[in-house]
Amino acid sequence: MIYLSAFGMVNALGNNLAQIAAQLQAAEAPGMQPRDGWLQDGKRCWLGEVQGALPPIPAALAAHNTRNNQLLLAALAQIRPAVDAAIAQHGRERVAIVLGTSTSGVDEGDRQVDDALPGYDYRMQELGDPSRFLAHYLELDGPAYTISTACSSSARAIISGQRLIDAGLADVALVGGADSLSRMPINGFASLDSLSERHCAPFSADRDGISIGEAAALLLLTREQQPLALLGCGESSDAWHMSAPHPEGIGAERAMLMALQQAGLQPQDVGYINLHGTATPLNDQVESAVIHRLFGDRVPCSSTKHLTGHTLGAAGATEAALAVLILQQNLPLPPQDFSQLARDTSLPECGLITAPQPLALPVIASNSFAFGGNNTCLIVGKPHE
Repeated sequence: MIYLSAFGMVNALGNNLAQIAAQLQAAEAPGMQPRDGWLQDGKRCWLGEVQGALPPIPAALAAHNTRNNQLLLAALAQIRPAVDAAIAQHGRERVAIVLGTSTSGVDEGDRQVDDALPGYDYRMQELGDPSRFLAHYLELDGPAYTISTACSSSARAIISGQRLIDAGLADVALVGGADSLSRMPINGFASLDSLSERHCAPFSADRDGISIGEAAALLLLTREQQPLALLGCGESSDAWHMSAPHPEGIGAERAMLMALQQAGLQPQDVGYINLHGTATPLNDQVESAVIHRLFGDRVPCSSTKHLTGHTLGAAGATEAALAVLILQQNLPLPPQDFSQLARDTSLPECGLITAPQPLALPVIASNSFAFGGNNTCLIVGKPHE
């Protein structure tokens, strides 16, 4: 079994675990605001931004000086003692880094095109840069690579870290991901009519698209026994459509079943499901139908994307880290917010909660689905007796 020894994150909810826990319970995200200047048509849109100063990139690593990598450093700072201890115990060649991103330094590349960005280096926008940067920053010699499969990227990074340890290629894996706000994906989703001009409202009757956010989340995986574990992982690629999910959710269902099987669990053993819940009409319809088929309406579930925004390549790790935070601090489950827009009662019943409630079973599943039919499900929780 692979255990979770440390985790850190930053997102629109806050810049450390204490802030994020408090805002998650209050159902308020200071960084989720309507913002101007991002859309080419001049319209305003809601975005989730990490607020406050971020750690600087060292001068010796100036070729990696991107906001994306600064977000990673902010998450790393929260778990640095655990990372340093792992390096000291196992050696620099036995610590792997696997990260997910969909933006990397694309924003810096965008600004370079508009108006020459001082110190710009093409390597900043390469998708492989986040893991390369952290490997250099931590002076590691183990496997280091980045995965970019759109919104499942960092979930797949976690799965890959598990595999590296299971295969004996590493003793510890630093996994997760980061995505920073950038005009390219924001305008790209707008061109697909998938970006909401208002605060996104998953599973509401008038939902009309996503609100994009930025975030970073890092988790340290190890063989050494810990209170919480990565119980199971599932993944699939149904390749149904370039940007739309399979209408029956076949691939999503396969990923969830695979995660349950690897964890040795039945659907009734899960205490909460963090839904992908993007607030696009099709995603929420398909996901609620899949949850209904597998879990009925018995397992509490909700989406947290109205609090973080859809953090794209960082979403899988961000929501896995939120699940670990709920388990570690025994937080109440975050409800779905229908205060502004009414719930879509035409969707299959799938256990959506509308008020905070305690976690009855110490097992949480988290879904992340991506363009191209790329689906993942992670299950975290207390190890079996």
